[in-house]
Amino acid sequence: MEFTGSSYTGGFKNGRMEGEGEYTFPTKTRYVGEMKNDMFHGKGVLHFPNGSIYEGTWEKGISKQGKYTFSDGLEYQEKDWEFCDGYDRQFYTERCNGLKPAGEPQLTDSLRVIPDGCYDCGDGFYDPNARVITDYEHHFLRNADDYEHEWIVSTCRKSWDEIVGHSPEKLGHISELDIELQA
Repeated sequence: MEFTGSSYTGGFKNGRMEGEGEYTFPTKTRYVGEMKNDMFHGKGVLHFPNGSIYEGTWEKGISKQGKYTFSDGLEYQEKDWEFCDGYDRQFYTERCNGLKPAGEPQLTDSLRVIPDGCYDCGDGFYDPNARVITDYEHHFLRNADDYEHEWIVSTCRKSWDEIVGHSPEKLGHISELDIELQA
C-alpha cells in the first residue's frame, strides 16, 4: 500500500485486511467499514474529500446497494429527482435556507474561492496551463487528459478573470464635445 500512497488501519487475517478497518486512498477518499479477504465486504462508508459520503453494502469489493449524500446534506434519488431540473434550478442550500437577496447571486452551492485562472471541477481545482487537478487543499490529484481538459474548460465554473466597469484609459478619450452632447 505504501507504494500506491494508500494506507490501512484495522484488522488482518492471514496477512489480508479483515474485519473492521479504515482504508485511505491517495486521493484522501476514506472507506470506513467491514473488510474481508483484502476487499470491502459488508457495511461501509466512503468519505470523499469534498464532504460527500456514500453509505453502502459491499460484496467482494463491489457495492450492491447504497446511498449517496452530497456535502450539503442532499441525498441522491434515482427516481423522482427534483433537484436542479429544467423547472427548478435552485441549489439545495437555497431550498433549505431561501434565496439570496437581489444583487447577491449564488453561482454555485459552494462559497469557495477559485484560484486565478483555474476552474472548479467538482473534486478540486483545475489549472489549464499546467493541466493539473488538485484537491481543494491544493494537493495533487491527477493530470487531465485531452478529453477531461475539454470537458472542464467547456463546462466548469472559472475564476473571475476579466475586468468589468469603467476603464480609466477610455475616460481620457472623452472630448469636450462629448461632454457637451451629454449635457
